[in-house]
Amino acid sequence: MIAFWIAAAGLSAATAALVLRGAARAVAVAGEDVGVAVHRRQLAEIDDLAQRGLLAETELRAARTEAGRRLLAAADHADVWPTEGPRGRRLALAVAAVIPLLAVGVYLFVGAPGTPDEPYLRRVAQWRASDLTQLDPPRIAAVLEGVARQRPTDPQPLKFLARARLAGGDAAGAEEALRKAVRLAPQRADLWVALGETFVVEGDGQVGTDAQLAFREALKRDPADPSARYHLAKAQIADGRLADGLAAWRALLASLPPASPAAAALSQEVARVERQGGLAAGPSPAEAAATSGMIQGMVDGLAARLAADPNDPEGWVRLVRAYAVLGDAAKRDAALASASARYRDQPKLLAALRQAAQTPRAAP
Repeated sequence: MIAFWIAAAGLSAATAALVLRGAARAVAVAGEDVGVAVHRRQLAEIDDLAQRGLLAETELRAARTEAGRRLLAAADHADVWPTEGPRGRRLALAVAAVIPLLAVGVYLFVGAPGTPDEPYLRRVAQWRASDLTQLDPPRIAAVLEGVARQRPTDPQPLKFLARARLAGGDAAGAEEALRKAVRLAPQRADLWVALGETFVVEGDGQVGTDAQLAFREALKRDPADPSARYHLAKAQIADGRLADGLAAWRALLASLPPASPAAAALSQEVARVERQGGLAAGPSPAEAAATSGMIQGMVDGLAARLAADPNDPEGWVRLVRAYAVLGDAAKRDAALASASARYRDQPKLLAALRQAAQTPRAAP
């Protein structure tokens, strides 16, 4: 590594020297101001016209007088870089050569040139062994990429990967992962829904053509899916079919649990759209879901890690607690059942799991 930096510094110094040398030669060749050179050529052209008999004597004298006057004026105002005194150029060359070498010397003195680079795969392994809930979305995505490579026929890691990428602001990467997932399991409605929601994020909240196609594919497999029904109704309202969209939203609202946060949010949005005669300003339930995507992505990342390596009792406790805080009772109970079966002979851990499952839900 040190040899590389020394070679790079030498190459930089040589390049800077060649550039400055070329610039100095260009100035030397130029020699004089451009304006002066133009007026000299004009005088030469006047003499050439006179020799060919194209100018009368009086016109020749007048033209030469005017051209000479302009030449003297241009010479008085010329800003020529003097070619004499090469000391300044030699100093510039020396500075250009010394600065890269000086930079290498400073690095050798204050840096750590002997420290080897840590391979990327080793860092990913360290992230995977750590608490994923403490990692940022890009690192979670890096871990999940490895899990997806280890399980190439399983669409679930790809779904988790898409959530992590989306939480990290990489909507295009999330779309790529979900397209792979739906190719592996085209019968799964939840994958089509996730793909449609990703299209909505990419479209800044607009339910475009691609999103509508994905949601329709989801409804073919699960006609009751609330997200697909919500977004397709929103697309109807955006297209000017207000009555149809509101009717679809009211039907969806009737199918939701009355006390659920989704029902409350949708009820408020229906009221706003009715009052304003169109899509309401402000965050919709889908946009609120996107805002909380980072938290959900972290939890899903932890679930993916435990699915790949379930021998982590503390991880199971964190996962059960996270689902309880999110209010996802079904996933909380499923994680609790899996962990309790795995650690049925450890009473302290079972007590910790039950306590985690009783964690109050966070306020919406």
